[in-house]
Amino acid sequence: MSVILFTLIILIGAYVAGLLGSLTGLGGGVVIIPLLTLLLGVDIHYAIGASLVSVIATSSGSAAAYVKEGITNIRLGMFLEIATTLGALAGAMLAIYIPTHYIAILFGVILIFSAIMSLRKKEEKIVLEPSYLAEKLKLKGSYPDGDGHMIQYGVTHVGGGFFMMLFAGVISGLLGIGSGALKVIAMDTIMKIPFKVSTTTSNFMIGVTAAASAVVYLQRGYIEPGISMPVVIGVLLGALTGSKILVHTKSSGWLRWVFAIVVTFLAGQMIYNGFTGKI
Repeated sequence: MSVILFTLIILIGAYVAGLLGSLTGLGGGVVIIPLLTLLLGVDIHYAIGASLVSVIATSSGSAAAYVKEGITNIRLGMFLEIATTLGALAGAMLAIYIPTHYIAILFGVILIFSAIMSLRKKEEKIVLEPSYLAEKLKLKGSYPDGDGHMIQYGVTHVGGGFFMMLFAGVISGLLGIGSGALKVIAMDTIMKIPFKVSTTTSNFMIGVTAAASAVVYLQRGYIEPGISMPVVIGVLLGALTGSKILVHTKSSGWLRWVFAIVVTFLAGQMIYNGFTGKI
């Protein structure tokens, strides 16, 4: 395969990954890594390195808009970032020594879990009274609704959310994805944060988490510019297109089903190739 054809396939695949990731809110890394490893035969470590660089780029671009709108809880994000960064460093260092077929199997399992989480029905429950630790750390906040009113919310079970974020960071560093499904559990389910705030705060955190992991991959020589650059360009263009489509789409339910089916198929391929030793 020529270099031009190789780059073109990556660019188109990354565009589709960014588009799907933007429309569903689960990121494009879950598509990029199977694309590179299964279709193009790229070593999974280089695929993870490229995915991490794309996560940094997309997070940096979209997080700024949410911060400007006042939705992101910056104080909470910086606190939880301690856990995700430590976890990401540990995961990235572990990934160097774990056999690639084990990483592929784990990646497939996490993909299936992400697909299930994307289809679950969400029930909004706002906690008004923060827990003792949340009060001491001043983690409570507010966000604007569609009418311009400010909705107050509290935060609870800070310890449980912190340790879940630590685990999410390990998975992120190990597999090169945003671990959005695990962060949903940490912030929505455990800490009872409103979905709008948890989604934007998670987006704010993902870039820093990926940057911590990327340092380890860069030192090991697993970030290849020839792979990473077309991935970044494709994902950014796809995410931009997805955001414009989402504005004119009344319901994203069918999009989540499409995404879940695609991800489940890719997960099956990753697990199969992991067990057969082809990755």
